[in-house]
Amino acid sequence: MATTTNITTTYAGEFASKYISAALLSANTIENGGVEVIPNVKYKHVISRLDVSGLQKDATCDFDPNGTITLAERILTPKELQVNAVLCKKDYHDTWEAVNMGYSAHDNLAPSFADYLVGLIAASVAEGNETNLWSGATATNGGFDGFETLLALDANLPAAQEVSGTTLSAANIIAQLALVVNAIPNAVYGKEDLKIYIPISAAKFYVAAQAALGYQDLYNVGQTELNYQGIPLFVANGMSDNVMIAAQSSNLYFGTGLLSDHNEVKVIDTSETLGDDNVRIVMRYTAGVQYGVVEDIVTYGITNSAN
Repeated sequence: MATTTNITTTYAGEFASKYISAALLSANTIENGGVEVIPNVKYKHVISRLDVSGLQKDATCDFDPNGTITLAERILTPKELQVNAVLCKKDYHDTWEAVNMGYSAHDNLAPSFADYLVGLIAASVAEGNETNLWSGATATNGGFDGFETLLALDANLPAAQEVSGTTLSAANIIAQLALVVNAIPNAVYGKEDLKIYIPISAAKFYVAAQAALGYQDLYNVGQTELNYQGIPLFVANGMSDNVMIAAQSSNLYFGTGLLSDHNEVKVIDTSETLGDDNVRIVMRYTAGVQYGVVEDIVTYGITNSAN
């Protein structure tokens, strides 16, 4: 099935070589260090978990081993994904870029348009990865299971760390954050990389709540990073509304093959090989997420069907 091309334009003179597109969500969770990135995963990556307990005892003259050492693992399996699109060069003959395509019937896609298209597609993939990383599902074409999906199916998540959610607002965001903090295990509370991950909507509510309390100046022009009781609030663009997750960033993993695959967009003119008048756009990459210790994670607004 060919890619649908919709061109709505009026060509009048030479184009100023500047394109404007709608703002795209970036993969900010990855870019801002919200998760550990594991590259060079060809098929599967084993995340080992080592637990020890009961090792300490009263001293004796003999070697008397005791306690428990448990080695467990979780598997991160990146999903293979692709972008395939095709453009017919003829469709662009009456647009701004007609002159830059050349005057021959055997023309090329205008370089400025090709460069812009490559950047736009790469940004669109980054947006898709950000959304999938949190709320995606493998069953969806082009998607992979995100943290919200994985946590909703994990029976080992302690019930005391599954906070029932509500519709968030500026009026209740502070009280709901308190519920999340209260559910954080003592062994995790105070860890340097502990964060509360929140969606964009919750961030807006939190800033509005601070403004209502008279603290709006703290959050003007990036003077203060968002935090609640000293715990950083990490704004994850791909999270669902009315959902929050408290976890250490070192406990959350994003796996892929080559990192460069996410930035490589191939523009292939097939006129020389197939005799047509088309340009193909190709990307191939892998992506997936996993966490290490579920007992160290707190969820808010995620219904766990396994418990």
